[in-house]
Amino acid sequence: MLLPSFLLTLLSAQAPMDRTLHPDLQRYVDERVVPAMVAIPDERKEQLDLVAEFIREREATGASASLTFICTHNSRRSHLGQLWAATAAWVFAIDHVRTYSGGTQVTAFNPRAVAAVERAGFEMVKPDGKNPVYEVSFTNDRNAEHCWSKKYDDPANPTEGFCAVMTCSEADTNCPIVRGALDRVSLPYNDPKESDGTPEETARYDERCLQIAAEMWYVMREAAE
Repeated sequence: MLLPSFLLTLLSAQAPMDRTLHPDLQRYVDERVVPAMVAIPDERKEQLDLVAEFIREREATGASASLTFICTHNSRRSHLGQLWAATAAWVFAIDHVRTYSGGTQVTAFNPRAVAAVERAGFEMVKPDGKNPVYEVSFTNDRNAEHCWSKKYDDPANPTEGFCAVMTCSEADTNCPIVRGALDRVSLPYNDPKESDGTPEETARYDERCLQIAAEMWYVMREAAE
């Protein structure tokens, strides 16, 4: 969906002009992510607003706003949440935000989700191994994010004072209590894994990537106001 130029300007008005992404990623954000924010349902915004409120409240106290995206296997949706939240926070100059991901089990950052991230315009260093640590970059002006599958309470993640963002209903059910979380938001996404091995696979992964991108862009835009 193409939007009039004045509306695109309005939707992205708070983003500092000096914070630019890799060219392909910037194009993806301008042409797809910003327009997709228009389609976010009001009931979904209610949950997203809770994340934005957490970010604002932490800033008011001078503390970092740590967001840990949690899904059962930490292989798809939680990584997408971590990456897009980090990207949007940087673009909107919300520098006290820190993003992480984890699961209730350890697997690997799924190659199909990795491919969707690359198609969106992120640049990646992809090592070999059973559960490799990917270096994912969205700009030349900031260090890359590191993505690998881990439990949510892994030493690499915060142990207290964070917001647990539950990206799948299974993890939400299996983790009635997330140890150390200051806040918790249920934000489930349909699992693109259901399309694995089908003709719809690429489209479903791209669809989920775009949805999460648009919602994290909305969160950071709201937090920046």
